[in-house]
Amino acid sequence: MLRTIRRSRLLRHVRFNHTVIGIDLGTTNSAVAIMEGHQPKILENEEGGRTTPSIVAFTNDSTLVGLAAKRQAVINPENTFYATKRLIGRKYQDAEVQRDISNVPYKIIPSHNGDAMLATDKKTLSPSEIGGIILNKMKSIAETHLPTPVKHAVVTVPAYFNDSQRSATKNSGKLVGLNVLRVINEPTAAALAYGCDKTNEGIIAVFDFGGGTFDISILDIENGVFEVRATNGNTHLGGEDFDIVLLNHILNHFKSETGIDLSNERLAVQRIREAAEKAKIELSTVTTTEINIPFIHEDKHIKLTLTEQELDNMTLPLIEKTIEPVKKCIRDAELKVNEIDEVLLVGGMTRMPRIRKQVEQLFNKKPSTAVNPDEAVALGAAIQGGVLSGQIKNVVLLDVTPLSLGIETYGGIFSPLIPRNSTVPIRTQQMFSTAVDGQTGVEIRVYQGERSLVKDNKLIGNFKLSNIPPGPKGTPQIAVSFEIDADGIINVSATDKTKYPKDSEYYNKPNSVSIQVTEIAMTDEEVSKMVEESARNKQADEELRKYFEHASRAEILCTDTENALKQYGGFMQQHHRDSIQLHLEAVQIMINDIRNKKLHDPKDLNEKVNAMQSECMKAIKYVAEKQQENK
Repeated sequence: MLRTIRRSRLLRHVRFNHTVIGIDLGTTNSAVAIMEGHQPKILENEEGGRTTPSIVAFTNDSTLVGLAAKRQAVINPENTFYATKRLIGRKYQDAEVQRDISNVPYKIIPSHNGDAMLATDKKTLSPSEIGGIILNKMKSIAETHLPTPVKHAVVTVPAYFNDSQRSATKNSGKLVGLNVLRVINEPTAAALAYGCDKTNEGIIAVFDFGGGTFDISILDIENGVFEVRATNGNTHLGGEDFDIVLLNHILNHFKSETGIDLSNERLAVQRIREAAEKAKIELSTVTTTEINIPFIHEDKHIKLTLTEQELDNMTLPLIEKTIEPVKKCIRDAELKVNEIDEVLLVGGMTRMPRIRKQVEQLFNKKPSTAVNPDEAVALGAAIQGGVLSGQIKNVVLLDVTPLSLGIETYGGIFSPLIPRNSTVPIRTQQMFSTAVDGQTGVEIRVYQGERSLVKDNKLIGNFKLSNIPPGPKGTPQIAVSFEIDADGIINVSATDKTKYPKDSEYYNKPNSVSIQVTEIAMTDEEVSKMVEESARNKQADEELRKYFEHASRAEILCTDTENALKQYGGFMQQHHRDSIQLHLEAVQIMINDIRNKKLHDPKDLNEKVNAMQSECMKAIKYVAEKQQENK
């Protein structure tokens, strides 16, 4: 067990001397950009497109990426992979993954460790490998425009990607020999593209609604410093979900007209899905469109008219899922709506008129269309690449972590080392010590959450520091360090920094252990729930924490009393031993009651502890006097 001593904090910045490309690894489409002089520039692919579909297909003799993969999806649906970004860093049993299994034509299977994997006719791949293939495509596009091979990149991720998803994204680059120097949040990248010329400053809200994810971030831009005030979102809400709603609408329409259910015919479903996506895009610029799919089943065709109003009505529940994250983000930023100077739209779904109307209602102002919603993220990634390479000066990016991180200390208390919405990169160190005499090891249990007690938070990792020399409690100096790098990846270490005598076998002997946390895997719903519960229970938690702290102090004194009985009990009179034991049991009952939330007045607990200590000291004093008499 550990107890707190003191705290210190250090912010770390890193600069790399390389040419760095910026990649928006999107759910639906990806893009790559570079710095050309002091301006970011989108690079076109071989077909002249400024974005490339995030689709990978495997045929008998080749691997297709982008538009080529999309073109053949209808005839090869089981081996064509799209929207796999939503699976990166997720477990097979995650609710989001289970939902996707019934909505995609390809196979999603569990790996030996429970991760979500993808299966073709001939092999099994991870979502990271698919991401790596897309990153390699972006790298190849860049190399057709540059005189030297590309080795380094900045890659964007949704703001609410957790540690596991960020690590998996970096690994996607490693798989294809691309050194991902930094993963940055997509809305933050968009803000860089918007404000890097320093003519746009103030409080900016970035509403980022793409193909697979929704993010809202609030930044303060001033004199080249981009500080993220707060972030929120949903990592499983995007254009793909709108496509599925429209797909089901078309399937139901066909079934009602013909009595034929096409939902299990993969080829037909893929054709309808493509038509649904096309109709959704068209309704961003027109009020009515026609869906025509000839010979969808034998000699039967699909033909129906769809209006913008119909699309709005059927997808309204999805649109409304953006409201609460926006409100929470504004609260977390400690702002009022009228204090936000500009609202920036990013992501293809923000072209939908109903969504733009929703944004205007949420912020009481028309959103800005100053940046291309499909290109802003890649442009911002290129700017960050320019900062890392030294090509761009006087731009500083300060991002945040969405939940508090800390460890368990004696008595089940949660001791946060990094509060939520702390700026990253960050390194925090806090000194702890042992809570009982003779303790030779401490277990470090790492938690994420906002509640006062660890049982109400999420355990995300644990490890043990051993080989501590036995000694009195409070003697060892155990430094616990938390580091969140610029990618949001967490490393935790514990080091025995006690100064031992020169003649000790422990003198200058290194004793340190660390882990990289890789199993956070929290959904945005879990994050939101934690924050809500913390706010709702703040006062009750604080009161309960005080009771637990009293119980922990009492438990340490009980341990001291037990040790005294072991050491001197044989010399005590029987009635002294019995009396001490009775007092000890009474205190322990009260401690157990408090741990089970059957609370006792701290004054009563303190009185019983004082009585126990008084009885123990009386007995020890009697033993000392008898020993003195016998000399």
